[in-house]
Amino acid sequence: MKIPKRTAAVILAAGIILCGCNGVDQAEGVESARARLEQFYASAALVENRADTFAANLCIITGTADAADSQISAEAAGVFGIDNQQVVYQKHPFERMYPASVSKILTALVAIKYGNLQASVTVGQEAVITEAGASLCNIKPGDTLTLEQLLYGLMLPSGNDAGAAIAVYMEGSIGGFSDLMNQEARALGATDSHFVNPHGLHDENHYTTPYDLYLIFNEALKYPEFRTVIGTLAYTAEYMDGDGNPKTQTWKNSNQYLSGEQDPPQGQLILGGKTGTTQAAGSCLIIVSENEHQEEYISVILKASDRARLYEDMTNIISKIVN
Repeated sequence: MKIPKRTAAVILAAGIILCGCNGVDQAEGVESARARLEQFYASAALVENRADTFAANLCIITGTADAADSQISAEAAGVFGIDNQQVVYQKHPFERMYPASVSKILTALVAIKYGNLQASVTVGQEAVITEAGASLCNIKPGDTLTLEQLLYGLMLPSGNDAGAAIAVYMEGSIGGFSDLMNQEARALGATDSHFVNPHGLHDENHYTTPYDLYLIFNEALKYPEFRTVIGTLAYTAEYMDGDGNPKTQTWKNSNQYLSGEQDPPQGQLILGGKTGTTQAAGSCLIIVSENEHQEEYISVILKASDRARLYEDMTNIISKIVN
């Protein structure tokens, strides 16, 4: 009979404990070994219980391809029940993909969890982003906003400049904040992800998976502040520029379900989400929706060919949610 690795490890550890060491009284050694063995099993049970507790309220998937994969053109996708832990749909859920600005979900989570949203942030040169096509909320070096205002600039118009400002304010550098992002991702079980910046501008070493995004988004949704931001259609920020002059900007949500440009399936209410687009990542979207029974679901699409197909695919997969 082949012994599972975990069982073999326990047997080996027990054998080592019971054998004792040279020069130790045998009776004393056996008694001591029994105590250590009991402690060993107690520790193993504690670890196992913690793992069970961690997974108790999460969707568990095998990664097996859904028979309906051909129904969407995007390369990877998933629909995960928050309340019932039901996996409604999956397509390549463990495939490492470029997330583009969907990365900002983790940036917002870290800012809300570890930052003071009422703190004043003076924007530095890190907010000067000249990459072609990069989305901006148009803040400038010297501008002073609250961290909360920067969150709206980050999530609604998908401001890469806001992401950089948040990162440098919180950890002193883009790299330092990225380390905090990766630490948070690992703590949530998102171990197939790696982040090198707070905004998702393309880097070969910046990637995640549909399932990891579900884990991260699921955690972020536990914070009312996050839900408020992603569900806001438009936000007006009033702040000061570097010369002390008042400035006002209104940022609009890029989620077309919220703006009314796209209609969700009947019986589904879109509560919020995050878009993302780069040439390498394609068109990406993650949303949280609610059915007629007030059950919530997280749905993610990665690498659709264009924005029109992105929403077509998203509508297709959330239509699978049973009301």
